[in-house]
This record gives sequence, C-alpha cells and structure tokens, in this order.
Amino acid sequence: LFTTVLRCLGIPARLITNYSSAHDNNANLQLDFFLDDEGKVDTKITKDSVWNYHCWNEAWMTRPDLPVGFGGWQVVDGTPQETSDGMYRCGPASVQAIKHGHVCFQFDAPFVYAEVNSDIVYSRRDKNGTQVIENIDTTHVGQLIVTKEVGGDGMMEITEEYKFQEGSEEERLALETAVMYGVKKQTTQDTMYQPQTDVDMDFQVQKAVLGSDFKVSITFRNKSRNSYTVTTYLSGNIVFYTGVTKNELRHCKPSCLKEDEFCLASTFDVVIKSSEYLGDLLDQASFHFFVTARINETGKILATQKATVLEIPALRIKTQGETVAGKEMSVTVEFTNPLKQTLENVTLRLEGPGVLRTMKKEFRNSTLIWEIKCIPKRPGLRKLIASLNCDALRHVYGELNVQIQKP
Repeated sequence: LFTTVLRCLGIPARLITNYSSAHDNNANLQLDFFLDDEGKVDTKITKDSVWNYHCWNEAWMTRPDLPVGFGGWQVVDGTPQETSDGMYRCGPASVQAIKHGHVCFQFDAPFVYAEVNSDIVYSRRDKNGTQVIENIDTTHVGQLIVTKEVGGDGMMEITEEYKFQEGSEEERLALETAVMYGVKKQTTQDTMYQPQTDVDMDFQVQKAVLGSDFKVSITFRNKSRNSYTVTTYLSGNIVFYTGVTKNELRHCKPSCLKEDEFCLASTFDVVIKSSEYLGDLLDQASFHFFVTARINETGKILATQKATVLEIPALRIKTQGETVAGKEMSVTVEFTNPLKQTLENVTLRLEGPGVLRTMKKEFRNSTLIWEIKCIPKRPGLRKLIASLNCDALRHVYGELNVQIQKP
C-alpha cells in the first residue's frame, strides 16, 4: 500500500523483503541471546529476536540533508517495528549509509542496520557474575534481501546493496563503523569472549512437504586431538513469522556424543512427526529450532538457530481452447491432498480480472478437479489466481499468466 501511495505521488518506490531479519530491542546493534547454566536459551531475559522475514519500502530521493553520495534509495518502513521519537515510524534511512555503517545519519539508521547485518551474541552469566560470551554468529542475520524484478513476477536479489559480502574485511569494517557511531549500550568488548575452536557444530532441517515427517540432523566435528563428550539440547517451536512462539513442538536432550578419534564427524537425527505439529500449525507452516551443546570437558557452549518453513502444496491451473477475447475457453483447477486425513469444509476460489468473474465452490473430496467455462472480455496479459481454504490447510495458492489475444 505504501509503495502504491509513493508512486501515486510521483516518488519511485519498491518493496523489500529481508530474510532472517533482526529485531534489536536495546539499540546496541547486536542480538543478545542469553543462555542458562545448562546452555539452553533463557526466554525470560532474551528480548531480541530474529523474524523469518520482514518487509519494508524503499523510496528514491535526493538527501540534501546528508553528505554527497547518500541519496538514491532510502528505507521507509510502512510497518515499523519500533517507535522513533515516540512514534511508530522508520526512515528515510540511506541504503548507502547502511551498507557502509554510517548509522549516524538520520533517520533510524541504527535500527535498519541491525535488521540486515547485526551479529547474534550468545552469552551466559558465570558463577562470579561475569558475563561470558559463548558464541558469536556473524552470518545468520540478513541472509537474503530481495525486491520484485522489473517486468516479471520473480525476485531480484539486492543483498549487496545493503551490505558487503559476509565475512569480508569491508563487511566487518562497516560493522565496526556502525558500532562506533551508533551503540548506546555496552558491546561485546566489555565482556569476556574466548572463541571455542576445538569442535564445530552444525544442523540441517530436512526440506519437507506439509503433512509429512521430517528430520533435524545435528553434526559435530572434532578438530582437536582430544576426546570430548558433548551434551546437546534441541528446542523446536511452532512460530509466527515474527519469531514469537505459539507452541513448543519438541524439547529434548539427545544422547551424549563422544568423540574417540581425531577429526571425527558425528551426526544424529531427530525425527519430527506430522502428528506433533499438524494440530497447532499456523498459516505459514513456520518452525524455529535452537540447538545448544555443552562440551563437558571444557564447559564451552556451542549455540545456533535456524528457521524453516514446510512446503505448502500448490494449486495447478491450466487452460484449454483458444485464449481469444470474446471466445469461450476452459479453465481447470486441480489439487491433491498431501495430508493423511480427509479435508473438510474445503472452499476453492478462482478469480481473473478481464477473464472471468470471481467464483467459489465447496468440495469434500481429497482430490479436486474444477473446470469452468468462461469468455474473456479484454485482450492482453492476464493473471488467473486460485486459492484454497479448509480446516486443515491455509495459504494454498496457484496462479497462471494467460495472454488473451485480440479477436
């Protein structure tokens, strides 16, 4: 809506989507995740969060209030997450300033910078009261930044417009510059941090279709000549796209891992059954997993997190006959139920401006085939859109571009 308003005013504008978008609550340009004595995330005192994605707008304008070079695309968020000077607003913030860490320039640049390029800092309170940093994840936030491609429905990646390549000297320099200009509270330099280098931990979530079981695989690699045992904790949650938990899906303490050989890699799997999540699943089928591990011999803690979304089945749309204005054509919508249960209260909706009037129909079968006869009125490129809703499934869509010829 805001993009449309800006364009109506003659201001070039576009929509931006940032995946793994940070929400920095305390304006220190980092996400603070606090661990308890067992190495699990303490949700009571952890206020920062990572959204699966967040969308904002960009407007193209000059910035005579800023130094030369900071005009062009500006972040202007139509759905701001935090207040700015007491009001819910965000921007305009220069994208060029964000990329180079110049968050001293108005408006709301520190918050936008944190959304795309902040580090996740995992820390815990030692017995003597000292805050000890256990792990710093420098690559999780802002994994992909995209906008709609010009002249098509696909996406165009613009990550490099917001930040330098992850891990490069330029990207780290931009972060140091941003911290120098914009941090209001203590930084990681004020606490103890001794990176753990002996053992690496990674985990992968299997790609899966809604309604099927899937597994989470946790892998450890021992890079030292020492023998270690590692105690791991896996926490899985059904979440809103903002990262807010609706329901804890799984909390388990898998078997201890023991490394007996130098440079061994060990992997174990945790299976998530469809029966565990189907009753509580939200519209976007989103999950969030935390994995923390304590190396028992050294007391060091490894921590990482990952969001995943189950693949939602799509509706298939196809046409038959001539696609000519004023002549009858046929449109068919097909759908196969991926769930083991029978779908109930199924409503199928089809619309296509200039091709057919909006129609809807109710079904009771698991496999749906709906054929409609229509006469398109106007030539040109048209879009057919179908959607399905029922008690067990949401956000099931299908679309098809159709070129209607002149008679």
